[in-house]
Amino acid sequence: MTAITERSRTPATLILITLVALMVGTRLHHFDPIPDASWAVFFIGGFYLRRWTAWAFPLLMALAVVVDYYVITSLGMNFWQHYCMSPAYWFLIPAYFAMWAGGTVARRFVTRNDGRALAMTAVSLLAAVIVCHLLSQGSFYWISSVVAEPTFAGWWKNYSDWFPLYLRTTAMYVGAAVVVHLVAAQIATQMQSHSGDHHKR
Repeated sequence: MTAITERSRTPATLILITLVALMVGTRLHHFDPIPDASWAVFFIGGFYLRRWTAWAFPLLMALAVVVDYYVITSLGMNFWQHYCMSPAYWFLIPAYFAMWAGGTVARRFVTRNDGRALAMTAVSLLAAVIVCHLLSQGSFYWISSVVAEPTFAGWWKNYSDWFPLYLRTTAMYVGAAVVVHLVAAQIATQMQSHSGDHHKR
């Protein structure tokens, strides 16, 4: 693993702090007007924090569980007896890691800010959401006791009904991150250009 320099650590730390705030601020109110950004948080994390995967992913995963614990217990419910807390809940770990891996794969294709990089990011995001939804929704449908008599037809309807919502929400947050990334890259390029012109004088 390539060592993280002091220069790269600062923006990475700011990104991690931003992702933590985004997850906490949106996961607390899962279906409120501001939708849950958790899937996007892990995708963006994989994109920017891939060198920190060994501890950044577990940190964000633990944060997700802590937020869920707070939300459930604040409603006066027992965390372990809540209907979400079936064995399927722990499938969120590989599900969210699929999002993280998608961001990591997208990063490998981003060598410059061009249409190909954006296209590969979109493809990586779509693939990650497909797998994440398959693991999270599929495990809940088949393993939890919420569905009394699961069937393939019932699973597929549930999967296809919810997939557009999760894809749209995740794409919205990742799209905003792409815009910020492109603007920051443009500003950095202009600053380097001005710095070069200054040294030439």
